[in-house]
Amino acid sequence: MNREELSVSVVIPVFNEELTIGDIVARTRSILGQFRFPSEVLVIDDGSVDRSAEISQESEARVLRGAHKGKGHALRFGFKQAKGDIIVTLDSDGSHNPEEIPLVLRYILENKVDFVIGSRFFDTTATRAKIPKVNRIGNMMFNNLIRLLTGVRVSDSQSGFRAIRSSVIKKMRLNSRGYEVESEMLVKALKMGVRVAEIPVSFEQRTIGKSKLDPLRDGTKILYSIITSYLS
Repeated sequence: MNREELSVSVVIPVFNEELTIGDIVARTRSILGQFRFPSEVLVIDDGSVDRSAEISQESEARVLRGAHKGKGHALRFGFKQAKGDIIVTLDSDGSHNPEEIPLVLRYILENKVDFVIGSRFFDTTATRAKIPKVNRIGNMMFNNLIRLLTGVRVSDSQSGFRAIRSSVIKKMRLNSRGYEVESEMLVKALKMGVRVAEIPVSFEQRTIGKSKLDPLRDGTKILYSIITSYLS
């Protein structure tokens, strides 16, 4: 399949992010409009009780709504509904820069890899200062465990900003309901022999609202997911 035949779906899970989601969708649609190939912005509303879904629709995203079951469940639902040959995921809280979507797509469009992770840790100084210490330590621990199990070194296994061929996702049996979905996808992709690369991306710590990630509870789930994904 050549570059002209490709299509892209940007899948954005959202849970109570009415203050940021409209801007993220608008910027995503704007950058996709610069490409020549077909694209869509697909927002998966994970049971929000605010106006996240309505604002997404007003911003002209394709919106799918469901009960609150977690980020992993929302992404899995989105993957099944996405029409693109390449799927991009990014968070809805404003921490990722939609203008960098061409960066995470580049290596796939050039047919160099099948899975690209937008790493927050390539530019070590500027980005790390914006990420809480407990998150940095947890990420490093998970990176090291993945390297120990798979032999592949990654700098940001927990990044939610990534691009992957939909054909790869269809070969995976994903089970995650929460934040452990990123680890499950990565470990299973590496076990499958998928070509994986990282590229540096910028990161902005949220200034609006509160993170839904619980370091202890979700960290335990991520650890368990890495091990079970490798053993399955």
